[in-house]
Amino acid sequence: MPISQYLKTSPILGERVYLHPSCQVIGDVKIGDDASIWCNAVLRGDVNRIVIGRGTNIQDLSMGHVSHHVPEKPEGSPLIIGDYVTVGHSVIVHGCRIGNECLIGMGSIIMDDVVIPDHVMIGAGSLVSPGKTLESGMLYMGRPAKAVRALTKEEIAYLRYSAEHYMRVKDNYLIGPEL
Repeated sequence: MPISQYLKTSPILGERVYLHPSCQVIGDVKIGDDASIWCNAVLRGDVNRIVIGRGTNIQDLSMGHVSHHVPEKPEGSPLIIGDYVTVGHSVIVHGCRIGNECLIGMGSIIMDDVVIPDHVMIGAGSLVSPGKTLESGMLYMGRPAKAVRALTKEEIAYLRYSAEHYMRVKDNYLIGPEL
């Protein structure tokens, strides 16, 4: 079963959410309507909260986790991901904030207290260092990630398209095989 309680807190799922049977969603996790969590992905909200927005997809083998509350930082570092975000295969998102209509490329690592605003694309294999605040409408790449260039209108439109494509795919899984 992909849903697990931690202490007295259980995940909360919106409507039409798809959880692949191999994923793990643990503890204080809230998943918005039409979101999807794919094969072997893990969202572990044990020591802080995780919020996944509407229409967002967390792809295969990705890991979402948080940092705990400490006196110097009472909120800790929750993981907050906005609406219509695509988190590619094998991504680590840890205690960061990601805006709406973003794409986090395969194999990327987004560290604690990073702020990614709306309409950002992170190239595959990138590392966004702790505490960085990125600029909207940009492509970031590298280790450490640096702004490469502004996104085109077509690329910005693609960010929403990518999430909507995964919404259609998850709907096929929810319907099941047709006879």
